[in-house]
Amino acid sequence: MRETPLVSVVTPFYNTAAYLAECIESVLAQTHGHFEYLLLDNASTDGSGEIAARYAARDARIRLARNPALLTQTQNYNRALELVHPGARYVKIVQADDWLFPRCLAEMVALADEHPSVAIVSSLDKRGRTVCGEGLLPEQRVLRGREACRLVLREDRFFFGSPTTVLYRADVVRARRPFFPEVAHFADTVAAFEILRDHDFGFVHQVLSYTRIREDSISGAAVTFDPEPLDKLIRIVRCGRLHLDPHEYEKLRRAVEQGYYRRLAAAWLRRREPAYWDWHRKGLATVGEVIDRRQLARAVVIELIAGVMPSGLRAVLRSRSRMSATAAPMEDPR
Repeated sequence: MRETPLVSVVTPFYNTAAYLAECIESVLAQTHGHFEYLLLDNASTDGSGEIAARYAARDARIRLARNPALLTQTQNYNRALELVHPGARYVKIVQADDWLFPRCLAEMVALADEHPSVAIVSSLDKRGRTVCGEGLLPEQRVLRGREACRLVLREDRFFFGSPTTVLYRADVVRARRPFFPEVAHFADTVAAFEILRDHDFGFVHQVLSYTRIREDSISGAAVTFDPEPLDKLIRIVRCGRLHLDPHEYEKLRRAVEQGYYRRLAAAWLRRREPAYWDWHRKGLATVGEVIDRRQLARAVVIELIAGVMPSGLRAVLRSRSRMSATAAPMEDPR
């Protein structure tokens, strides 16, 4: 009889008392029962640690660990992955404010066991009322890693999801230290592109997880800063050469940059707050880039010519801008 694979489920958490019990209950309700569940407390102060301790005392599959000092979110996730069970065949992250549907582990493990070349398994997931991750045909259950990455890069079909959405093969997790790059925006996406250079990608065409979007979370706050155009640009700059030939890379990068600067131009005309610009500067810095003021100036002109901006905002531009029609350098956006 074939051995049931052990899954190491990990939930790194920090001050998520309002959601942690629901997350833990969803893991304990999995139809695939052969798992260990690591809860890593990142120096919480809101009672989250006590909630985790109560569950650990009741279920032997739960192991509770604590960081002696507060880590960044990415550092906390990497620390959790370093603590996975040495006998685990698969690793599943569940973010503390998310939860899993009961057959999540069973469906993902079944696909990965059937296809040993697959290092990452993803699925459809629900975010609020929206189902995300669509873009593959039902028969596309396993793709070569390069093929999957090219679809994401060239056709903007994003099916890698969030950390809660995917299952990793444990030997791949153990081979990367740190697993998530700690200086990257969208570190989970970057990790996926790097892993899929050498491995295949699997996809379950079912909704298997729920990702909660909270305004007070890191990802929730980022939603207000137009993250998608920056995410696309970072993907291209950091990962494009891994999966595209030089001509494809240069052509796609130019197109993505143009779209990104159009979005920044709209933000400049709307007088976005300093936090917006700081967030984009920090994101660009992770791939050695800065906001190019000449490109931004050109994009502002294009926005105006295209008639995208209301007439009132055109008046704002006239009152603020001293740039010439030849797109001289703009003032630093703040």
